Amino acid sequence: MDRDATHVGTRRIMSYPLIQLAPAPDNLLLHGEVLGSVVRSGSDQPYTLTAELLENLPWSRLPSPFREVEHTFPSPEEPCAWLGHPPVQTNNSHTAARVV
Repeated sequence: MDRDATHVGTRRIMSYPLIQLAPAPDNLLLHGEVLGSVVRSGSDQPYTLTAELLENLPWSRLPSPFREVEHTFPSPEEPCAWLGHPPVQTNNSHTAARVV
């Protein structure tokens, strides 16, 4: 008999654990519009963070400081420094921060 299964009538229902693999991304706003996000890769350290734009813009239209659509950073402090230490807003304790 499977120890992870629950029987309901004649049906066997498997119980699956839910594991959050990574926190939600932080939104990047410019003039009140979401233009990208900062996402974390992996759930164990060392992990990297990637600042990425939502649109694949031509080089001439990339907002500063972007020089590519994606930039990767080895620590959580580096994207904030790269963006000029903008204020960070949170909607509440259950939602992601937004870099404005």
